[in-house]
Amino acid sequence: MADRNVWLRRRKRISEIIEVGSHGDLPSRLYDILNAAAIVINLAASILYTFESVRTAWGGLIVSVESVTVAFFAVDYLLRVWTARCLHPSLPPYKAVWKYIASFSGLVDIFSFLPYYLPVFFPAGAVAFRMFRVVRIFRLFRINAYYDSLNVITQVIASKRQQLVSSVFIILVLMLASSLCMYSLEHEAQPEVFTNAFSGIWWSVSTLLTVGYGDIYPITTMGRVFSIVITFLGVGMVAIPTGIISAGFVDQYSRIKRLSEYANEADIHFIKVTLNARDAWAGQSIQQLGLPQETIVAAIQREGKIIVPRGDVALCPRDTLVLGAKSLENEKHIELKEVALRQQHPWNGLKIRDLDISRQTILVMVKRRGRVLIPNGDLKLLEGDRIILYTQSHLKEAQTIEI
Repeated sequence: MADRNVWLRRRKRISEIIEVGSHGDLPSRLYDILNAAAIVINLAASILYTFESVRTAWGGLIVSVESVTVAFFAVDYLLRVWTARCLHPSLPPYKAVWKYIASFSGLVDIFSFLPYYLPVFFPAGAVAFRMFRVVRIFRLFRINAYYDSLNVITQVIASKRQQLVSSVFIILVLMLASSLCMYSLEHEAQPEVFTNAFSGIWWSVSTLLTVGYGDIYPITTMGRVFSIVITFLGVGMVAIPTGIISAGFVDQYSRIKRLSEYANEADIHFIKVTLNARDAWAGQSIQQLGLPQETIVAAIQREGKIIVPRGDVALCPRDTLVLGAKSLENEKHIELKEVALRQQHPWNGLKIRDLDISRQTILVMVKRRGRVLIPNGDLKLLEGDRIILYTQSHLKEAQTIEI
């Protein structure tokens, strides 16, 4: 049992090192720098090797550099497979490993080194395997996780994905309709150019996306008039996704600025919440919590360590979360009242929906034997319950709580 605990601690520590680390964790930060440097050096070596003069003079060194960096990618992949269960503690070990292997990051990681070694076992497919090495460039997305400024790109695209999908759908519909119309207008005049509907699609792509290769163009009067109309529409259609992304960048940076201003002015209030096994947040990642926009998870305390609250960090029972939210802008305090149900209290044994209270009275929570219950209509109140509520009415024996 002792040996097993030692290996569990080692696996967890290695997971902390190879994942994006905090500024206080020096080994993790050094590994982040090493990983980013290996990605950049490997891509630089791959590009330099395509120049004949450089390949002739430094070919051996470039091949050695590529071999070392690819070996580093292989070791990094094996470590991430071994520590995958630490990222998803709520899943069984095999499911946690498969979730990483089947993810976009896992596929990019394995294609970063596997095509380099496959020709050793399958020499006949060396050319095909070499083509898969292009996937290695996607490892640049790992650098995206190290810098918050780059993370804004993925956050904007994720937050605006519905609008982007809608705009792309409109462009596809317009592209298909214009291609069929152009084929109908130009097929008889130049059947060797607009041979089928696909030829019209190629023309609509180059026109709507303002590429304009000029290899296919209309020669009839109606075709040219239609082409002018489509060109104007194309400029407007392509500008829609650009405007959506630009507006998303402005919103995201404004939100980050607001949060930083709140922190500098000490205008954020923080609370500390400890999770237990029954809480709905246990086992979920931070990005799955669905927190309001101006509510942040400032820190996670786990077994005496502070964990950086990134979106893919999974929460565990006994984690302590530090939540921050903007304080009240006005000086008006909210007064809550606490009512303790005695033996003769008229609310004893009644469901909340049956209480004779005004519409302006709101039950916030019910404390029962050390537990906090969320009030709903079916909750039956019992003797000894302590009810926290907001009301402007006078309640006998109620204690005022000022927030």
